[in-house]
Amino acid sequence: MKNVYDILNERGYIDQSTHEDELRELLETESVPFYIGFDATADSLTLGHFLQIMVMMHMQKAGHKPIALLGGGTTMIGDPSGKTDMRRVLTPEIIQHNADRFKEQFSKFLDFSEGKAFMVNNGDWLMDLNFVDFMREIGVHFSVNRMLTFDCYKNRLEKGLTFFEFGYMLMQSYDFLHLYRELGCKLQLGGSDQWSNILGGYELVRKLEQDKVYGMTFKLLTTAAGTKMGKTEKGTIWLDKEKTSPYELFQYLRNVDDRDVEKFLSLLTFLPLEEVKRLGSLEGSEINMAKEVLAFEVTKMVHSEEDALGALKASQSLFGGSDELGDIPSTEMTTSDFSEGIGLMDLMREVGLIKSNSEGRRLIEQGGISLNGNKVEEIDKVVTLNDFEEDKLMIKKGKKVYHQIKL
Repeated sequence: MKNVYDILNERGYIDQSTHEDELRELLETESVPFYIGFDATADSLTLGHFLQIMVMMHMQKAGHKPIALLGGGTTMIGDPSGKTDMRRVLTPEIIQHNADRFKEQFSKFLDFSEGKAFMVNNGDWLMDLNFVDFMREIGVHFSVNRMLTFDCYKNRLEKGLTFFEFGYMLMQSYDFLHLYRELGCKLQLGGSDQWSNILGGYELVRKLEQDKVYGMTFKLLTTAAGTKMGKTEKGTIWLDKEKTSPYELFQYLRNVDDRDVEKFLSLLTFLPLEEVKRLGSLEGSEINMAKEVLAFEVTKMVHSEEDALGALKASQSLFGGSDELGDIPSTEMTTSDFSEGIGLMDLMREVGLIKSNSEGRRLIEQGGISLNGNKVEEIDKVVTLNDFEEDKLMIKKGKKVYHQIKL
């Protein structure tokens, strides 16, 4: 079997690593416990997190042991990396709820049976630390001068950096030490924005335990346009189908830039690289087939094959002339809701197509809203039962966003 380090490198995941040759040899000769931390700042993982999950799945397939670390403790502070302002402080109850939801989602992707993977929460060891003892054992090994040279802190100095956030690196570093001592963890992984924090933990364990441990970062999931993948006008692309439907996930991936197809097929699917390169080399209208493969493969992994097939049918019905509607987002309402009519602006806000009347007004003025294929020209349009066809009303926003109202 090929070394997993080479697999990750060939597929374009790896950004930086400590002691590359040593780490590669370790991954060749041992079953290595490794961890990635996930702060519980929301009640669902995102498409951006899916890149990290893919790395964990590749590592587990190669015989290594993932440790999914839920940040019940570190979320109490919030990582300052890449942030211009202090994160909103969440209550312990919200953090616990979010961590529980993460745990459910991770179980879909990793095998946690018989010690093959672990799921831990750093709140279990961070929340009860004695401050003075912690600073005597851990704080003494961190140079303030050096920490201030790291981007995660340096970029915040002009706006102000609290000691509250300054302690985040020490807590994340302590996580590595704790996991080394309890589970034999020898490797921390994370996005490229975590390099400073990972170095902190790597150095701490090496100093206190006199053993070789390692750190590795992978590239952030960005588009060819330089934006963070998984962010849209409507908001974040979530892995929870109640927050982002399988159809919406499918359509988001189906509509990626042509330049991103090969990269995303390599990073977000398990297709062989030969097939990835073949699909990525398609040109003209044929590249849409590659995008369909990307969307189907990711939706199948995140949700299910049934959900992916439903989303595929929906996409083909809208863009390929098929008669099957599949998994288009829909809302069920009653005839009485429309007995006196509903303002189109109110209806679109209610089903989540727009956030404000000004957005809806702009879309209508630009010809961007249609009902059952008929372009809306009246800003004060009132939707009545006469607008429905066979108890269904299809609202189209722009070129690619659809929502069906069913009676």
